[in-house]
Amino acid sequence: MMTRLVNSLQHWGSEDFKKVLKQELETLADDVLPLDQATCQGGKADASDISALINSATENDRKIQVRVGIFFNEIIAGCNCGDDPMAENTYCELLVSIDKTSAETDFTLQT
Repeated sequence: MMTRLVNSLQHWGSEDFKKVLKQELETLADDVLPLDQATCQGGKADASDISALINSATENDRKIQVRVGIFFNEIIAGCNCGDDPMAENTYCELLVSIDKTSAETDFTLQT
């Protein structure tokens, strides 16, 4: 199922766009954003408490493209120690592309 960021599209060009996009991104289901691809230590992304930072936004005829920083926790399994597993703060950048007609949205990890 394609993710649609309808509220963000509706607020494009307004002062509220960044706030609305941030809210929509932070409430997406855990498996929508490609955060597992951004882990650094072989762990699993925990998207239950992410924070989004809107870095820049542009548009062309078909899409709104937004560079977004995402702060999240990477859950790292260890050696069965008492404090296992542990969480590590992680950051990545995504390109969020919102179709201006349908609000269908793609997320691409930026390396």
